[in-house]
Amino acid sequence: MLNAKIFEELSAKLSSAANSGPAKDIEKNMRALLAQGFSKLDLVTREEFDVQSQVLARTREKLTALEVRVAELEAQRK
Repeated sequence: MLNAKIFEELSAKLSSAANSGPAKDIEKNMRALLAQGFSKLDLVTREEFDVQSQVLARTREKLTALEVRVAELEAQRK
């Protein structure tokens, strides 16, 4: 029982030290630098990419249907 309490206290102290120490500041600064770098690139979010993929798939389906229809009309004309 005593050992579990010691481990819990040690874990809490280590967690507190990690959250308030220089490592946390470095992580925060690195995230800010990465965010700034990514904002300069011409990137899209995953959600935007998925939406555009769905639009493209529907457009391809419509194009295929139109190609079939044009082929039918050309065959009737001959």
